[in-house]
Amino acid sequence: MNVNEMRLGFEMKTKELSLELILPIRKIKSPHNLRRYQAIVKSIREVGMIEPLVVHPQKDKSGTFLLLDGHLRIFALKQLGKIVAECIISNDDECFTYNARINRLPPIQCHKMIVKAIRNGVNPERLATALDMPLNVISEKAIRLLKKVKPLRQIEIAELLVSANNYSLGYVEALILGTPSDQRMNPAEPKKKTGLSAEELAGMEREMESLEKDFKAVKASFTENMMCLTCARGYIKKLLNNAKVVRFLNANFSDIISGFEGIVAAEAL
Repeated sequence: MNVNEMRLGFEMKTKELSLELILPIRKIKSPHNLRRYQAIVKSIREVGMIEPLVVHPQKDKSGTFLLLDGHLRIFALKQLGKIVAECIISNDDECFTYNARINRLPPIQCHKMIVKAIRNGVNPERLATALDMPLNVISEKAIRLLKKVKPLRQIEIAELLVSANNYSLGYVEALILGTPSDQRMNPAEPKKKTGLSAEELAGMEREMESLEKDFKAVKASFTENMMCLTCARGYIKKLLNNAKVVRFLNANFSDIISGFEGIVAAEAL
């Protein structure tokens, strides 16, 4: 293809649009209990909206836009009384197009960015509020425990803490105790825990190793499973847009159609 014939997927500059002109493509039901929504609200209050909405001009109605990405953000903006928002204009009307062009930051890179922000003078308390995280997420004692294992194991444990959203000292200690000797800084040092015998510690190590293998297996298949679920939900949505199919399901499989409606209405899979 000639370079001159290539078309950009998005406009090069963001545009400020009235929220009244942006039409969501799905409904948001009671997001107030979602931790992600609460984090968005606190972040907007503290530093404003960081990630713009992604919209596509509606063909049949001049001046209005379909919302492709940012349903929780626009809901939060409206709840906070905002009337405009920065938007990225997409030339494609599929939300998959936008999501395929972005990469989420891994936990280690997020940590480096936060540390850099603090070093550059950002107030830690304000940063914690914007991220909806307690200032002291992990205790100093837990950090000292991490020094007992090798760097690669430290990264593994950090990813497990983030994925489980559990930074407690007890959880860190269990992960350290469950670490095989060859991944510890001092393999010859005996594992000790008050109230636990050597046999019980060995059993804990086997159980933690088994749990971590299961976790990694789930993580490895997560992307493929999410793609299958997303395609399935898209197919179900098309079925429910067919009046004949809906009438048939209502007449013969009322329990199934209620489940289908719940899948389509879900904010996240």
